[in-house]
Amino acid sequence: MDEQAKEYLLKIPFWTKKKNSLEQVRDFLVELGDPEKGFSIIHVAGTNGKGSVCADLTAILKEAGYKVGTFISPHLSDIRERFLINGELADRMLFEDCFRQVLAAAERMKERGYFHPTFFEFVFLIAMVMFAREKVDYVILETGLGGRLDTTNVIRRPKACVITSISLDHTQYLGETIPEIAAEKAGIIKPGVPVIYDDGDPAASKVICRQARIAGAPAWPVGQEDEAEEDQKLFAAPYQARNAALARKVFKVLEIPGIDENVCRAGIRKVSWPGRMEKAAPDVWLDGAHNPGGIRAFIQAVKEQTKKEFRQIHLLFAAVEDKDYREMIQMLCNQLPITRVTVVHLKDERGAAQELLADQFRQAGCMQVKAYKTAAKALEAALSHRKEGDRLYVVGSLYLIGEIRELMWGGPAEIGMGKEE
Repeated sequence: MDEQAKEYLLKIPFWTKKKNSLEQVRDFLVELGDPEKGFSIIHVAGTNGKGSVCADLTAILKEAGYKVGTFISPHLSDIRERFLINGELADRMLFEDCFRQVLAAAERMKERGYFHPTFFEFVFLIAMVMFAREKVDYVILETGLGGRLDTTNVIRRPKACVITSISLDHTQYLGETIPEIAAEKAGIIKPGVPVIYDDGDPAASKVICRQARIAGAPAWPVGQEDEAEEDQKLFAAPYQARNAALARKVFKVLEIPGIDENVCRAGIRKVSWPGRMEKAAPDVWLDGAHNPGGIRAFIQAVKEQTKKEFRQIHLLFAAVEDKDYREMIQMLCNQLPITRVTVVHLKDERGAAQELLADQFRQAGCMQVKAYKTAAKALEAALSHRKEGDRLYVVGSLYLIGEIRELMWGGPAEIGMGKEE
């Protein structure tokens, strides 16, 4: 049944012209018994860093002895990665039972004239049912796309709202400027609920602060001065220190019993987050940067890693068609001394053609480029062309990271959030 449930879910369209409004999604929650009322929620939106902040928040709460449900997206290889209990993948039987419960409710609601839930609505409802059944204390809830109109925004009274860094992504849905996108992300802000936000972009911060004032929500900025020196040394990528600072600030603001600086420090030290500057093997790193803002942070991380000793840099790259891969490629070629590039077509139907990506790299000045149809062939080629000491970075899409992780290890991504060392 586990595989049948996954197959059913993956056949549901991600995008539909006819879908339920947020008020109608709330009706689904009522039909399911208002499961979201059984736990406290920390709601997380933003362009980049959402998953890492969710991991940090989860790890700290677990370290303090709380039971935590975490709802994240996308999954890398197994849909159950979206539903975590204390940082661990949901049990297969639990996943199946919750799927059945939501499916039955969806059928009843369809008979009353509601639309069948979209893919994201369905998995969100599964998460709420699952976390209620598991009697978690806290839920870390990551938005899917944007914030204002995101399915997760049916939650009326979270304990806190967190907005991570804002950059240009999903511009066809969220707007073509930073202020427009920030306004969509700031749509999760609720009256009187504290909002903790990344203060790295003045244009985004201005919009977030304005929305917070309108809502009467206390706003807490997090900048470079808030980053802990120990976190800057701990993480392979500099951007992770900012994400950890956001998580730390959340608990300073909320003053949750049992959580102090020592607990935050211990929790963060136990975090591992697949596909975010992840060391997969000696001199092989995986990073899910998939938009210009993410690539900018990735480039900074690579420069930090290689500044002490020169390394030949090899890239394995893929992207989906609706991302600004041209700018991403231009940034990579202009700012990194790349020796060789391997590009591949993703399994996902939205994957950009490998020859198109190869041409973009050549136009940007990277001439040693090879294109492959499958990740298996691309990985084999990328590894074989390295000399001793050369470093391979896999980047461009979280879907690519999922394919490469499956090839290297098999099975779902092992999420580490507050695991014992």
